[in-house]
Amino acid sequence: MAGSGLTYAADLNLGHINMAGLTVRGGLPLLKLPSAALAGANITAQPYSSEVKPRMNLAAMKRGKGGRSSFSGDVVTVFGGSGFLGRGVANRLGKNGSQIIFPYRGDHYKMMRLKVVGDLGQVLFCPFELMDEESIRRAVARSNIVINLVGRGIETKNFSYKDVNVTGPAKIAKICREMGVKRLVHMSSINARAQPDTAFLSAGSAWLKTKYEGELAVRDEFPDATIFRASDMYGQKDQFISQIFDRMSRVGTKIPLFMKGKYTVKQPVFWSDVVSGIMNSLYDPDAIGQTYEALGPDRFTMNELVRYMFEQSNRTEEEWNLQITELMLEPRVFAKCYLTGIIPFGGVNYFNQLNIDRLERMSISDESQGLPNLTDLGVKLTKVADQMPNELIFRDNYGYLVIEDPSDLPKVNPPKTIRFDEERAVQLQRGKGLINLLPGAIA
Repeated sequence: MAGSGLTYAADLNLGHINMAGLTVRGGLPLLKLPSAALAGANITAQPYSSEVKPRMNLAAMKRGKGGRSSFSGDVVTVFGGSGFLGRGVANRLGKNGSQIIFPYRGDHYKMMRLKVVGDLGQVLFCPFELMDEESIRRAVARSNIVINLVGRGIETKNFSYKDVNVTGPAKIAKICREMGVKRLVHMSSINARAQPDTAFLSAGSAWLKTKYEGELAVRDEFPDATIFRASDMYGQKDQFISQIFDRMSRVGTKIPLFMKGKYTVKQPVFWSDVVSGIMNSLYDPDAIGQTYEALGPDRFTMNELVRYMFEQSNRTEEEWNLQITELMLEPRVFAKCYLTGIIPFGGVNYFNQLNIDRLERMSISDESQGLPNLTDLGVKLTKVADQMPNELIFRDNYGYLVIEDPSDLPKVNPPKTIRFDEERAVQLQRGKGLINLLPGAIA
């Protein structure tokens, strides 16, 4: 039973009497009943509270008034629960009393921090491999909801973009359908297209192509899946802010951007808003089989967004520690991102998943296709100017100083949003291509 941490030991042979006992781990009996009381029951023993229990109709066991010590009646498998977005989803699921199963690869100790998102017995762990169908089947066999947040911005010797974005999600969707899962949520990207827009890579982003192929594969296997196309998400320990501030994407105080960022339009979204959208979709019947665009409320040029982020962290052109330059004239950045993309270690924790493909994705605009968005799920979107300063506090260039008078702090102008007519002009200018690289073409 969820939250009890107790295990059943059935048909104990004590002397010459068949008995059924309720025990805690370690074998200490708490209650003994005649086996006739459990006639016909087929309950197997499980030695650890964190192991997945045999399938039961837990929806009929809904208990409590809500909260982490209740049981909502939902058993949710979250693939990628230890990632950036997964941590937020895990916390919300634990908060509403859902029982959560976290499939994991490698060392299980990295998952232990998720144990506290729910009460005792509510958080379970299950080893799996993305290419092993049987391990996926074990992970979803007891769940009525499955959320797939598995993602990786770089390729490794073990997993290609196609493995992570197409083959893996297709296997998960197929097995969910076979196991009778009611709801499946899949994450994609706002710019996922069969032929993505291009900046400097003639074939476009391979990551975006496989994201689009993954959407089609999931829809084919599980037509009722809910898909979220997210733009760049910012928040605690994100990749968006980390990559912009990463020294591998800079040259000293220079911030190289494609066409100086003046012709690339971004619409970043606060990660908590995406989490709210996912949670709301689980209980919205209109979300079944729907695709949502997870976009922020405002659009900015990349140049304006980077300017604001660096000035918010006390790095300005006046103090010579901020200079936005042309990416195509900085071969050192391409060399560094190429190396970080092929080095077999540190790609996630040290280099923030930077590679050439990521530079390409940062250099194209976020384009909506007019699909339903987070506001259709009842989410009140957070503005960049309201939340971004909180996320940049620990990057403050003068964070070591004690500010006695708040008026001494520099005044940072909020990021200027781009109007529709201005964006049209930007698109027309960007369409001129390499002519924009000529001296004086970009102010």
